[in-house]
Amino acid sequence: MTDLVIRPLVAGEEDLFESMPDPLPQLRKTGYADGVAGGGYRPERTWIALRGGRVVGRAAWLLPPGAAGAPWLDRFDLTAEPEVGAALLRAAHEALGGPYPYHAGLPAHWRRPEVLAVVRAPLAAARLAGLVERGERLRCSWAGTPLPASAGRYAVRLAVDGSEVDALVARIPEPDVLTGREVARAVAGVDLATDPRAWLTAATWRVALAGGEPVGLAGTTGDACFPQLGYLGLLDGAARGELLADSVAALVAEGAREVVADVDAHRVAVVAELERTGFRQLRTRLFFEPAPTAPGID
Repeated sequence: MTDLVIRPLVAGEEDLFESMPDPLPQLRKTGYADGVAGGGYRPERTWIALRGGRVVGRAAWLLPPGAAGAPWLDRFDLTAEPEVGAALLRAAHEALGGPYPYHAGLPAHWRRPEVLAVVRAPLAAARLAGLVERGERLRCSWAGTPLPASAGRYAVRLAVDGSEVDALVARIPEPDVLTGREVARAVAGVDLATDPRAWLTAATWRVALAGGEPVGLAGTTGDACFPQLGYLGLLDGAARGELLADSVAALVAEGAREVVADVDAHRVAVVAELERTGFRQLRTRLFFEPAPTAPGID
């Protein structure tokens, strides 16, 4: 690695960052220059590894303007060996006061050999740099497929008020869908599972009923980056399909052509219900956190 140069980007070097071909062009992502213009990316939070004057690694930490939390690694691409990527991350962490979390954006079904060949190096580099994998979340997208007909077992109505929403949230220990959970935590310090109204401030809330009793809650919003099912939680899992279809139909009636929803990859039954409703996996995120410091070690 004697000819390797690792350094932060300098203002005006957006083209240098983009000179590295996108290894995952199938993923939706904000262009680097657009991210700088919006204030989320900044040159001092963007690092590159150069070999022979060519970019072989790049990393950009994201922090939206006004965010309450710390930045997270949002873009990390590597065509060199994992040790180069780890050196890049360690140098940046030292300069930025990190380490910070890494939200690794990957294509859906990323364990296919052709995708693994691209993502293996940056994921290995993150681990070498002391980041530990903590979970995997799928982003699913409904884009116009026919919705299943209601079985009529459950009625759905609008929530009476915020207090009804809060009371139901308190009774739901593990919501099925939490779209943008990690961003809500990083930007506003909000746990979407326990205080969704603090983040989904413009959401419409629907309550599923069985025999007049609430058995499920859904929060939808059409004014985010994409129309989305921001929250879905159940007291009766059998109501999942009807509440899900009702929520999508309501967004479509407001003009939505696409609806996104995030779900933990291990929630197999929830993923299956999303797929029955017409959702398809759009992408995956692996979440890495800094390894905890052992007690008594500085």
